[in-house]
Amino acid sequence: MKSTNGISPRNDNSKLYCPHPHQIPPVNDLPVHERSGAVYPNSRGFMSFTLVRFIHTSISRNHGFPIMSPKKKLFTTAATSTSPKSSEERLVVVGGGAAGVYGAIRAKTVAPNLDVVIIEKGKPLSKVKISGGGRCNVTNGHCLDKMILAEHYPRGNKEFRGSFFSMHGPVDTMSWFSDHGVNLKTEDDGRVFPVSNSSSSVIECLMSEMKKRRVLLQTGKVVTTVSTTVGGKFLLKIEKRTINSVEYLEADYLIIASGSSRQGYTLATQLGHSIIDPVPSLFTFKIEDPHLAELSGVTFHKVKANLKLENVQKNKPQLSQVGPMLVTHWGFSGPVILRLSAWGARDLFNSGYRGILLVDFTPDLHIEDVKTILIQHKDHFAKQKVLNSCPSKFGLVKRFWKYILDREGLDGNILWASISNNSLYSVASLLKHCSFGVTGKGIFKDEFVTAGGVPLSEISLNTMESRIQSHLFFAGEVLNVDGVTGGFNFQNAWTGGYIAGTSIGKLALDATLEEVI
Repeated sequence: MKSTNGISPRNDNSKLYCPHPHQIPPVNDLPVHERSGAVYPNSRGFMSFTLVRFIHTSISRNHGFPIMSPKKKLFTTAATSTSPKSSEERLVVVGGGAAGVYGAIRAKTVAPNLDVVIIEKGKPLSKVKISGGGRCNVTNGHCLDKMILAEHYPRGNKEFRGSFFSMHGPVDTMSWFSDHGVNLKTEDDGRVFPVSNSSSSVIECLMSEMKKRRVLLQTGKVVTTVSTTVGGKFLLKIEKRTINSVEYLEADYLIIASGSSRQGYTLATQLGHSIIDPVPSLFTFKIEDPHLAELSGVTFHKVKANLKLENVQKNKPQLSQVGPMLVTHWGFSGPVILRLSAWGARDLFNSGYRGILLVDFTPDLHIEDVKTILIQHKDHFAKQKVLNSCPSKFGLVKRFWKYILDREGLDGNILWASISNNSLYSVASLLKHCSFGVTGKGIFKDEFVTAGGVPLSEISLNTMESRIQSHLFFAGEVLNVDGVTGGFNFQNAWTGGYIAGTSIGKLALDATLEEVI
């Protein structure tokens, strides 16, 4: 049977042993003191236990749901006691990160009578808390045009040239947070942060809005399986992380916004989706050079870096990047390296994170200009030691200048007058084409991003709804989308969550109108 909205009807062959859904008392048919498991977040991130009724295996009252023996882990059915069916529809969001929370708030804003529940296995908004060094890089304020914005997504750059960011872009994101009490600032590189320089401002805003909209938040729980019922709803099996307990929950709509966790991929496949194998993105490079560690902390404001990988035959322009670079204890970091890691994520994975990094430390100068500067410096500072006098036009710190001299086998204690022009030409060549062996990947603590996930071809970006399963939506990093550093990954989360929430809210309103009619 074909659905009216052009989406394939649900596959009801996937079954999960559970009580009949009509034996499950709806949330709003139970008194408050009998509702268990959900929490309302307050503006400070604490949880107040105003709770929603789940189908729980360990509660003593009999409401027609399964009970579980902790030892045998077998399910039996208690005596049934049915309650009148509620007409209120329910949205369940798997994942309490940026995309899930933003989507939940939006759905509840559009459809206030929609019952919205977020299931989060850990702490909500944990990535928001640590991103940007604890400041939260909300979005990017320099890429407002959707075509330019799309270029910052190694996975998603083609698809995002359409209407995706037109529906909710960086300006909309900044306006939303500003309207909800978070003052923002745009830094010179385009990154947008709270004026407070604290991610707590963003977290408190979102938590407060959830409380205001009466979005329910379940933490410390994992959705382990999902199936569809004969009535066309989703049935979720939920397990607590700390105790031996299982719950079941029915939903009319489902958003999977669980980031790069295996949980989301498993649920997506259970509902018919395929998964592009996830690999790390946004990481630093480990460099095979024992002398480089002595330069830890040295920053270059502008370099040009080219990444060469054996398994990449064709020329990829994105594997050449210009910008700041930082020397670490293990190798290189900074925007240039992070962009290379993102664009080369899958190729680097396939090559075992080994390759050659060619760095131009004077990208604004032609090699002939570099040679000329060195010759002129030799003439003007002939009686000074080479180590103590580096041409200022290169903008190099003394420690790195010594590194260059050492790599060329030059004694820094000799006078400039004693260096041959050929040696200076070799120094110029090294500054323009300095080769480093990449031997592995490091960690970028500000962002944890993955390339891979649910293919974008399997969802409609206009609604974020699955093309395979109706009323199933995705948002955020669970999709095969990832951006470079600078606020782009959060913007993907805000946009995807907003579109999914809007779509579900409209569907819920339409369903309510149909009931009235």
